Amino acid sequence: MIRFERKETEKAQKAISSLENEKRKGGGTYNTPEVNAALYEMFHGKCYLCESKEVASCQIEHLVPHRGDENLKFAWNNLLYSCTHCNNIKNDRFTPILDCTAVDVDQKIAFRKKGYFGVEETLEFEVLEDSVEAQNTVRLLHAIHYGTTPQKKMEAKVIRKHIRKELSNFKELIREYCEEEGEDKQDLLAQIKKELKPNSAFTAFKRWIVRDHQELPLELRDLIPR
Repeated sequence: MIRFERKETEKAQKAISSLENEKRKGGGTYNTPEVNAALYEMFHGKCYLCESKEVASCQIEHLVPHRGDENLKFAWNNLLYSCTHCNNIKNDRFTPILDCTAVDVDQKIAFRKKGYFGVEETLEFEVLEDSVEAQNTVRLLHAIHYGTTPQKKMEAKVIRKHIRKELSNFKELIREYCEEEGEDKQDLLAQIKKELKPNSAFTAFKRWIVRDHQELPLELRDLIPR
């Protein structure tokens, strides 16, 4: 979970107009093609909570549950892009959480994978800022990555498998960069930089791999938002 910019793009403007039109109807929907397109663009096609890019089923999620409040229901700033797994778990049980369009979540929460070889591996989420929003976000992240029902536990296991694979590949990329002394070094640096951007899968975990290893070259550590 990282920060996503809510930019005033052409698609965002169309989404806002669409929401205003639907709100005026009375009984309208926020689930319009324009809103879906704008959210997909803004969140780079990945779930804002688990950061998976392999979203088989997506939903429009409300940061603050609207509970029938028309202003919250159709507010562009209250809409986020989520996978079904995460949205079903969040529902309205963890309010309030950190707003990923307003704060750098991965600077307020540490994202770490501990252990090796499957059975010993755990995902840990450490609160760095003692606030209700951060505490609730950590509780939500744990529920997402470990499941709350038998079905959700199976879905969470798949997410953890994807995280393990992504982080393994990312660590190997860093090893190659640190060992490389030839002309490929700049290409490897560009690849690492790409993996640390918001449009990468599981960016928060990747950034914390770099943050937790102060022995890494300065040019790698400088790629992380501070």
